[in-house]
Amino acid sequence: MLKKVSLIGKRMKLLPLQASHAEGLYKAAAFPEVWTYLSTKVKNQEDMHHIINNALEAREKGTELPFTVIDQETDAIVGSTRFLYISIPNKHLEIGWTWYTPAVWRTRVNTESKYLLLRYCFETLQFNRVQFKTDARNKRSRQAIIRLGAVEEGIIRKERVLQDGYIRDSAMYSIIKEEWPSVKERLECFLQEYSYQQVYLET
Repeated sequence: MLKKVSLIGKRMKLLPLQASHAEGLYKAAAFPEVWTYLSTKVKNQEDMHHIINNALEAREKGTELPFTVIDQETDAIVGSTRFLYISIPNKHLEIGWTWYTPAVWRTRVNTESKYLLLRYCFETLQFNRVQFKTDARNKRSRQAIIRLGAVEEGIIRKERVLQDGYIRDSAMYSIIKEEWPSVKERLECFLQEYSYQQVYLET
C-alpha cells in the first residue's frame, strides 16, 4: 500500500484528498465541459461527495491514492488526480481520474502536476511503468498526454460503459523508466525550471 504523500512544486501543490476539500472541488468542477468524457458526471454537491467518498474508500483499501490539486498562486483548488491500478509487486500504476477547472486549461497546471507525479513514481517509488488511459474521442486529453512525452500503445476497444450508457473505446499511453530521463528534461524545459525543487511530505 502506498503512503499518503503531499507533492509540492513551484506553483502546484498536490495534497492527499480529504472530505473537507468537497466545497472547493465542487466549485472547481461546476462546469459541464469538465465531465464530457469522464465516466461519472458531477451535477450537484451530492455527486461530488459520492466521488470523494469512493476515492477515500479506495485509498483505505490500498487500490488508489487520490490527490486534490491546488494552485499556490491563488490558493484555490483547481482539480483532482489519482494513482490507480497500483501494482507494487510489478512496479507500475496508472495516473488517471484527472480533471481541472476550465480556467486553468492550457496553462502550466497540468504540466507541473504531471511532473510532480511522474518524478515521485520514477525517482521515489522506483517504478518501471506509468500508464495513462483516456476516452479515444477526447482529443484535448490525448494531445496533453502526448505532449508529456508518453508513448501511445493503442486503442482498447469497448473498454468501459459510461454513466449515460455509451460504450467507450480507450486510448492507452505509457512512460517507462528508461524514458523518464528524457521525459523529465522535456517537462523541465516546458516549465523553464532546470533547478527544480520538489518536496515530499508523507502523512
